[in-house]
Amino acid sequence: MSDKPLTYADAGVNINKANKLVGAIKQIAKQTTRPGVMGEIGGFGALYSLKLSNIENPVLVSSTDGVGTKLKVAFMMKKHDTIGIDLVAMSVNDIAVQGAKPLFFLDYIAMGSLISKTVTDIIGGIAEGCNQAHCALIGGETAEMPDIYKKGEYDLAGFAVGIVDDKKIIDGSEIRVGHKLIGIASSGLHSNGFSLVRKICFDVLQLTVTSHVPELGKTLGEELLTPTKIYSETIQNMIRDLPIHGLAHITGGGIDDNVIRIIPKTCKVRIQSSAWEMPPIFQFLKAAGNVPDQEMRRTFNLGVGMIAIVPGDAAQDVLHRLSALGEKAMIIGDVVERDSSLTQIEWS
Repeated sequence: MSDKPLTYADAGVNINKANKLVGAIKQIAKQTTRPGVMGEIGGFGALYSLKLSNIENPVLVSSTDGVGTKLKVAFMMKKHDTIGIDLVAMSVNDIAVQGAKPLFFLDYIAMGSLISKTVTDIIGGIAEGCNQAHCALIGGETAEMPDIYKKGEYDLAGFAVGIVDDKKIIDGSEIRVGHKLIGIASSGLHSNGFSLVRKICFDVLQLTVTSHVPELGKTLGEELLTPTKIYSETIQNMIRDLPIHGLAHITGGGIDDNVIRIIPKTCKVRIQSSAWEMPPIFQFLKAAGNVPDQEMRRTFNLGVGMIAIVPGDAAQDVLHRLSALGEKAMIIGDVVERDSSLTQIEWS
């Protein structure tokens, strides 16, 4: 029997600190308010009123994701104000490729002991990501879990919900032989392949996050923490009046595994590797780790974060639109008839 009365705080969970933190989070979330948001953070559930006047047959589209072991780099850097952008990007990009407009986002943050500055930095990044995606941060959960996480470490998960008219869902069903693949540039590694990145950089090369890498023109940490690009507004602009018949978010599995998710079984794609130059970070990792081409293609985005599949006669119009939106884009391949081979993707 304990000699003194025990409290939750004695066990490592400080409810008072958590309650104070909610107040700070409310102020950050207000920066992302959009029409449809009802109330504010702090209720048992988050409320959002759907505005359906311009949608005949509304379909809700949802996605959930995290940022993987990129978190380890944030821990090493002791920098937490951009990782929230990655969290938003991984979910909103996934629903955007189906033609959905993101409506709202919720987050889950878990750490051993609440560090208010770290949490508010993370939430600030999430709010920035939501503003880039034009969606609202309407709720979330911050969990204090002693003995689960190391000091200074945490885990993140995010949840996005969007909406699309049933007749405007992009599912790849209109893709035909002769369509072109347009690659839209990534901002860097995004949030995939970081277990291999860390193996190469920190185990093989014995670098630190403060190491200046001449090939990159910056420190390793600065390069690795570059936030994932959010494409939702670019996609909404394109699909408004251009024939976008397929979209692939290039995440885990790289170009190979993600493009074929939307290609009809009767077709395959030919990718021209010479159509673009891999950004320096990918060239650096390939050389330093002696990584085979096929492994690079199935692990990283190689500088292409999103691929749009469009009719051949619309390709130039799409490229002009992307350029006007400030995106770097190029034709990287085409859709051809599938032969007797088992593969649906061919590199040249």
